[in-house]
Parts: sequence; structure tokens; C-alpha cells
Amino acid sequence: MKIPSRLTTAAGSTLLGSLALTAFGSLAAFAQEAAPAAPEAAEAVAAVADKGDTAWMMVATILVLFMILPGLALFYGGLVRAKNVLSVLMQCTGITAVVMVIWVVYGYSFAFGGSESAYWGGLGKVFLSGIGPDTVSGSIPEYVFISFQMTFACITPALIVGAFAERIKFSATILFVALWVTFIYFPIAHMVWDSNGLIYNWGALDFAGGTVVHINAGIAGLVGAIVIGKRAGLGRDMMAPHSMPLTMIGAAILWVGWFGFNAGSALEANGTAALAMINTFTATAGAIIAWVVIEALSRKTASMLGAASGIVAGLVAVTPAAGAVGPVGAIVLGAVASAICYYMVAVIKPKLGYDDSLDVFGVHGIGGIVGAIGTGIFASSALGGVGYAEGLTMGSQVFIQIKAIAVTIAWSGIGSFILYKIVDVVVGLRPTAENESIGLDLTSHGEAAYHN
Repeated sequence: MKIPSRLTTAAGSTLLGSLALTAFGSLAAFAQEAAPAAPEAAEAVAAVADKGDTAWMMVATILVLFMILPGLALFYGGLVRAKNVLSVLMQCTGITAVVMVIWVVYGYSFAFGGSESAYWGGLGKVFLSGIGPDTVSGSIPEYVFISFQMTFACITPALIVGAFAERIKFSATILFVALWVTFIYFPIAHMVWDSNGLIYNWGALDFAGGTVVHINAGIAGLVGAIVIGKRAGLGRDMMAPHSMPLTMIGAAILWVGWFGFNAGSALEANGTAALAMINTFTATAGAIIAWVVIEALSRKTASMLGAASGIVAGLVAVTPAAGAVGPVGAIVLGAVASAICYYMVAVIKPKLGYDDSLDVFGVHGIGGIVGAIGTGIFASSALGGVGYAEGLTMGSQVFIQIKAIAVTIAWSGIGSFILYKIVDVVVGLRPTAENESIGLDLTSHGEAAYHN
């Protein structure tokens, strides 16, 4: 049967209209479902790690490990007597291994676990819970951030051992460090570097660890030197460094590795990392020149030990300032810190009479304090720095820096004293007088570094 053309057109129009309405409704429904998913999709894209940043941070992490082993170990090893060199190398090695395990088990969580506390990160990331290869922190995989911060946690307590080198049991060193990172380092790291931290929210500037690493370790070292007491024979026996070549090699490795320490603290391959990099060159150069000139004027000689000490003093001073000051300001900061550290080591320490064996407090503690205060000064845009946060002036920033220093000194000083006393009760801090006289290499480790 033939359908009239008029009816065919009407039916077609009706069918097309129905199809159009159905299609429109489907599109509208899809749009409604897709709308909430759009931010999630954007977030997923944003959460992909940047390959360039990731590659740089992996290199920076390895550089910081290079600072500890072999850098710091050789630097300290050369400064002690031949009978104790292996004990220092072993302490640095043992500390690194123990802190790595602690960091993975609970240290990372205590420092960066996501807690809203101003003092610790909580238990949210114990055993690295909830973290996998695809978990991102900023523009890098969180595993890379964890590893980078882990190397900081390792080197800080390793610095302390220089203050009481040649006169502490190996077991006491390891027990003290395990307690110290738990109760001193992790809380300070959280307070300074976590967005919920007490000192972070004051607006303190600590780019790579002036308070967290150097002042923290320097104060703990000073307390340890006083609690443990002086080396037997100090002032009577010859206690000069047994190998300045080892010390120079260690200092040079520290300088190279420090580029990972400072420039890596930008957490990206960007302009701030570049600024930290050039400042790590210039501040250190200024510090070397200052130490050597002062030494030449006061003692009529420019020693290799002085140059190595200047290297470390400059690196320490620029650590909190690396991403905030200009290259010329960094030269001045390094030179000033070096001069003050020299005076502390050469004049004040002998007058006060404490035995900070390798000048941990005199260089790291004092250099860290000078660097932290100097950061508040040289960050000024008028002096070539990046400037201050809105509403802050040089005076207010320096006041914040001093508050951060005071909290670090109090937390580390009081806490470290308590921990030393606990360790002394549990295992004893000091070896017997006979073992100390023979040397810790043989008595603690059954080895000798050199054989005639």
C-alpha cells in the first residue's frame, strides 16, 4: 500500500525530532556526568611527575649520599689520629645504614606524615604506607622526595660524631643516634620544612638546613663534648690530624656533594636551583679566602687545614641562604661566617676549655647561626636577594630567624643532654682508659688502618 507523501513527511519529521531529543538528552546526561570528572582528570594530569625534575632530584640525592660516604667520613677520618681513623669511618657508615632503616619505618612519617601538628608529622605514613611508584610529591615521585630527605636525616647525626671523636663507644654512638633522630631531628625537620610546622608558619627562611642540620648537629655535638669529657692526654699528647690529604679529599667531596644538598633543595630543576648552585660556589670561595687571609695574618702561614675549614664554614653558612640571597651577598656571607668560625675555633674554644674534637660546634653550630641570621639580612632585594614575603622587613625577618635559632638550640640542647644521659646508663658512653689509649680501631673494630 502506498503511503501518502504528506503523511510520510510528517512521520519523518516526528521521527527525526524524537531522535534529536534523544540524542540531546544523552549528550546532556553525558555532560553532567563528565563535569565532575573534569577536575579529577586535570588533577590526574597535574599529578604526573616531571621527568626533568625527577632526573635532577635523583642526581641530587646521590650527591648528598656522596657527601656522607665517602666525603664526611674521609674529612673526619683525616683529622683524627691514625689509631682512630677506622672508628670514625665506621661510625659514619653505621649511622647512615641505621638512619635509612629508621627513616623508612617511621622517620619519614614523623617528619612529613601529613599531621596537622606543629611539632610532628604523625603516624600516617609509617612503613611508607599509601605510597607507591605513581605517588607524586610536587613534580617528582614521592619515593624520590623520601630518598632525598633521607640523606639529610643521615648526614645530620653523622656530623655530630666529630665533636666527641676518639672517645666514644661504637654501640653508644649508634644508640644515641637512633634516639636523637627520633626525638630531635624528625620534630625539627617537621617544624621547619612541613607546611604545618611551627617554624615554617612563622615564615623562617631555611632553604637547605641551617637550623635543621647544622645548628641542630652543632648544639648536640657541643653538649656531647661536654658530657663525655675531654680526650685523654689533651694538651699533653700530640693530637694533630694524621692525614691532611684525606681531609682535603673529604672536604673537596663535601663541596661537590653540597650542590645536591643546596641546589637540590629547590626540589625542581629551575631558576631557584640555579641560584642555589652559584651561591654554593661563591659563598665557599669567599669563606676560603677569608679563613686563609686571617690565618696568614695571625699565624704567618696559610694552612691546608685552614683552607679545608673555610670550605666547610662557607658551605654551612650558605645552606639556609642558598635560594634567597644573591651571588655577591653569598660571598660576603661566606667570608663573614668564616671569620667568626675562625675566631670561635682559634680563640674562644681554648679559652672555654671544652674539647670539641673536630670543631663541630665551632664550624657547623656557629656557621649555621651566622648563616641563618645572615639569610634574613642578605635576602633583601636591596642587597641582591629575592626579597621578603609580603608585610615583612629586614628587621622582622631577622627576628623570625632568631626565634627559629632559639627553638632549635633549646630543643636540641635539652633533648640531647637527656639522651646522652640515657645512653650512658644503658651502654655507657666512654670506652675504658686502656682502650682509648690503644685506639678505637683495634679495641672496637679489631682492625688497623695502617700496617708498618
